[in-house]
Amino acid sequence: MVKTIVSFLVASSLMASPVFAEKKAPTNAKDFAVYMAKKHGFTQDYVAQALEKAEKRQSILDAMSRPAEGKDWYQYRPIFMTEKRIKQGADFWKKYQATLAKAEQKFQVPAEVIVAIIGVETFYGKIQGSYPVIEAISTLAFHYPKRAKFFASELEQYFILAREQVWSLDKPLGSYAGAMGMGQFIPSSYRHYAVDFDGDKAIDLFDNPVDAIGSVANYFHKHKWILGEPVAEFLPKLKLQHAKQFHNDQLKPKFSTRQLKAAGVKFDSRITQDNKAGIYHFKQKNSVDHWIGFHNFYVITRYNRSPMYAMAVHQLSQEIKKEYQALTQGKAQKKVQKTVTKEVTE
Repeated sequence: MVKTIVSFLVASSLMASPVFAEKKAPTNAKDFAVYMAKKHGFTQDYVAQALEKAEKRQSILDAMSRPAEGKDWYQYRPIFMTEKRIKQGADFWKKYQATLAKAEQKFQVPAEVIVAIIGVETFYGKIQGSYPVIEAISTLAFHYPKRAKFFASELEQYFILAREQVWSLDKPLGSYAGAMGMGQFIPSSYRHYAVDFDGDKAIDLFDNPVDAIGSVANYFHKHKWILGEPVAEFLPKLKLQHAKQFHNDQLKPKFSTRQLKAAGVKFDSRITQDNKAGIYHFKQKNSVDHWIGFHNFYVITRYNRSPMYAMAVHQLSQEIKKEYQALTQGKAQKKVQKTVTKEVTE
């Protein structure tokens, strides 16, 4: 079990430090060791030896070249929208319903979204990744030029995180991209959004679902989720001119709901305040689905920068919510029937 110690994290968890903002860590091991010694007070030999032990993993480089987001929507959606994932999501919600209710109240993020994120990321904690985090991130920092600067920055954050949490650098396991725990936080996110949600003076996103739930909720809260506002709506009768005119070709919505309505785009979602929105296209096998994505849709893309990911999370969250309501209402109905039967027999 990987157990984290709060100590240094409390002071830095919710604010962007200069280290977090600046991504200037070198993209070769030798210079990286010098950089970490000068900037963060590590022993140069300690960093160098840790990196020397970390193997370059070709399987990680191969995985980066074929991400799931490279698929079309009709291929991507079935990965996550399964009966098993929906049912186990409802079971997870029922098991941690008090924690999820507390997280929803404190962070103003709906329980179904928190559950869906953990469901998409790790199948509710069951599949957290098998790569040593240091090997995943160092492989990408030093051998994947396309995103070397980003991963060098994350490697910097990982060394700091391991020191803060008193981890052995080679122990934590995660995804091929170095994401960790039930919510798959990269090191910078772990340092700045993870919370001790059960009050035990430790933060554990690997084995403690309570901390994982609170941390996912905190992440969405810090990225300005608006409770009660819609996420997205399917537009089956969207006019072709509107599909082209308001197509959102970037992650951040660039139109306003007022602007879309004024142009004649019809949607049913109730918007309590004018906010940004855009139309996103999702390729089916022989057609294209059009959805309007609102502010909260964009917030989901802050977790993973993909409209398909955001849509998968949204749709899964809605199915889990239906399953959870059926599960809990079904049990309530059985209890009522049992009570009635007892009264009749008496």
